Amino acid sequence: MQIVIQDIAMPVRHTKEDVLRAAQEIVRLHCVRAENFQIYRQSLDARRKQNIHYVYSVSAETLDLPASCGKQIQPMQNGANLDIPTSRHLPYRPVIVGMGPCGLFAAYILMLSGNPPIILERGEDVDRRTQTVQDFWNTGKLNLQSNVQFGEGGAGTFSDGKLTTRISDPRQRYVLETFAAHGGPEDILYKAKPHIGTDCLKAVVRSMREELIRQGAEVQFNSCLTGIKTKSGKISEIEINHSISMPCKKLILAIGHSSRDTYQILADMGIPMVPKAFAAGVRVEHPQSFINHLQYGSAAENLPPADYRLAYNGKERSCYSFCMCPGGQVVNASSEQGCLVVNGMSRYQRDGRNANSALVVTVRPEDFDGADPMAGIAFQRRYERLAFEIGGGDGCAPVQLAVDFMNDRPSSALRETNPDFAGSWRFAELKKCLPLFITQTLREGLHDFDRKLRDFSKKGVLTGVEMRTSAPVRILRSQMLESIGVEGLYPAGEGAGYAGGIVSAAVDGIRVAQMLLEQDGME
Repeated sequence: MQIVIQDIAMPVRHTKEDVLRAAQEIVRLHCVRAENFQIYRQSLDARRKQNIHYVYSVSAETLDLPASCGKQIQPMQNGANLDIPTSRHLPYRPVIVGMGPCGLFAAYILMLSGNPPIILERGEDVDRRTQTVQDFWNTGKLNLQSNVQFGEGGAGTFSDGKLTTRISDPRQRYVLETFAAHGGPEDILYKAKPHIGTDCLKAVVRSMREELIRQGAEVQFNSCLTGIKTKSGKISEIEINHSISMPCKKLILAIGHSSRDTYQILADMGIPMVPKAFAAGVRVEHPQSFINHLQYGSAAENLPPADYRLAYNGKERSCYSFCMCPGGQVVNASSEQGCLVVNGMSRYQRDGRNANSALVVTVRPEDFDGADPMAGIAFQRRYERLAFEIGGGDGCAPVQLAVDFMNDRPSSALRETNPDFAGSWRFAELKKCLPLFITQTLREGLHDFDRKLRDFSKKGVLTGVEMRTSAPVRILRSQMLESIGVEGLYPAGEGAGYAGGIVSAAVDGIRVAQMLLEQDGME
């Protein structure tokens, strides 16, 4: 049986061998015979700067676990048990729209079942997409179909690559193991806050695609879904690039949170959708060395780049940090002409000079026309257009010192922090591209954050706007995970409103693929 030896404290400076020896000594003291010791979990306890240390769990194999072992040695909980039926081939070829983590893992499960799908991706493969995005940052020339939001790997490809999630689904372990098997760093399997970085994630995505193709999947890039036809309440055909028709009986929609044109197609079809809350605000940057010192004190030199998590609960609204990127970069993440939206990104090493994080406020359906499922998109688009305009109308992102934003005055010169921005920027007053309730709550939040992290606002630089934190729409689906009213249509992942990050989107893709296979087995 597998056991886990828990709560192994280690000083800041230590080796892997030190950890495994400590686990073996704990086992020996409890008279348990075990072998094959491996690091199972690692976290950093920095709550007290005078006693910063690592905490480990180590797994091992044993024939028996004595009842007197105590709490430090526990049987390992079973991992993901993926039920992938392989005994019957589907009488049709399933189609997946979108090649982000949701679409990739849905395709992977179908492939393993012996039913490799057709995958349609509106953007380019990850290598061409990377060049296209870099050209956009350098020249401002936007490709509407292949950009930070669209293309192989999804929006997460140009992000921090965080693999943390609040869900408790055991399938998340399978996601991490699959990433590692395709070249992801080994430490994502045991770190408490795993992240893969945009550089490593690109290689993993490419490897997964190559495996899918080897096993019979068909991948079509530059192929945008432009129409869906139904017959007798069942999906029958799809249209690609306004010109190509493809028969289709089972369609997984893994479209991502920025496929506004696809949402409109669904709305025109009468597909049941509801508006959903999301968060909006700005990106804040600080020197990474400043954040390290705040979080670690004198131990900062020997520790990885520090992060933070902040929240302010006001009388009317809350403000909080989101998607914090240590050693990262703020990027122009626009996907529509005349609009500007930003995001945070980092490499696996997190070796950039600045830390950045979104500072956001929840936007509720009652803040826009809650009766219209497309109203949240209109809300996002309105303020993205304003950001584009106040940035000068040429693709420059609006930037303002945090202290100037708090004190309602324009910025004219940098002070403590030089923005690390992929794209161009210029000074502008961010209140002009944010609704009043967000501006007010952000100002209150920054005052509160100064009490929690000294000089947080003094050294901060803000860039706007952050609007794509999650989908503003939820596509309603049944207990069988099908779209209500259309048999064979499976909305999935973050774009459908059922996930919020790389791992949770991948898990939802797995669930949907499993359900599709299970339903077909019932027919």
